[in-house]
Amino acid sequence: MATKKMILDLDTGIDDALALALAVEDPRVDLIGIISSYGNTLIETAGQNSLDLLHLLQADDVPVYLGENHSSTTQSFETMPISMAIHGDNGIGNIELEPATKPIETQSGVQFLIEAAHEYGYDLIYLPTGPLTNLAAAIRQDPTVAELIGQTTLMGGALTVPGNVTPFTEANINQDPEAADYVFTHQKNITMVGLDVTLRTLLTKEHTKAWRELGTLAGTQYADMMDYYIDAYDTLDIDHRGAALHDPLAVAVSIDPNYVTTIDLNLRVTYDRESGDYGRTIGDKQRLLDSTTTKVAVNVDNERFVRDFQDFMLDILKN
Repeated sequence: MATKKMILDLDTGIDDALALALAVEDPRVDLIGIISSYGNTLIETAGQNSLDLLHLLQADDVPVYLGENHSSTTQSFETMPISMAIHGDNGIGNIELEPATKPIETQSGVQFLIEAAHEYGYDLIYLPTGPLTNLAAAIRQDPTVAELIGQTTLMGGALTVPGNVTPFTEANINQDPEAADYVFTHQKNITMVGLDVTLRTLLTKEHTKAWRELGTLAGTQYADMMDYYIDAYDTLDIDHRGAALHDPLAVAVSIDPNYVTTIDLNLRVTYDRESGDYGRTIGDKQRLLDSTTTKVAVNVDNERFVRDFQDFMLDILKN
């Protein structure tokens, strides 16, 4: 029986779709909701993608909420062309899923997060795979959220490797560096699963071939999505060996931290646009002697994770 409750905060692109599948099926966690964010696509599209994926996986009981639809310092959001090149115009590799009949919830995602933090406290895992706008908004509305959530495991940032937007900046942090800095300097019990480790976890078309050979609708559609992602990595010269399992690794680490090696380090995010390193995740020199609130993943047992991930997906997609 699941002992932990999980909330996913997804800008539902292709690797988010994989993360969603793991969270739905892993018996060690109870997925109590998904908050939609912006990033890989627009927030409304991301929310509908999540609903449709839940329907595909026969998990229509999981509610989906809309979070903030743009960063904390802008008035609107437009999907970057590179995001559409990697994830497709609709965020999921231009695959058409059967539409879910269940609508998106009317309650705001931020309010849902605040209420869940109070209800579940230490037993709550909050897992954002996009910008940290929703968590920053929740803390600003209710500062006790920073202490209540038992574990925040995020996919984002880059400490020991270059970013994927600029030489310093990772894409999720780049969407709202001010919110990310606020989270890192306020939220307790954070684990950062960044490019330092996710870039080492590669899936290939040999893996997706096995999904397709299951002969199920879910297997075929997930294989189509992931093949689009792998092709984009190749075409855009990101990696010719396969595509990184960014968001699924974060889900796996939130459940089994032994996949990664971490260091304890209080972080900040630079958000001065004139500094030259806008959006950089870096150690906070003002808190070097303070007790640490953040663990940063710097190494990963990639062979074990990719093997376990493939086993999990084959089990998920067989029905």
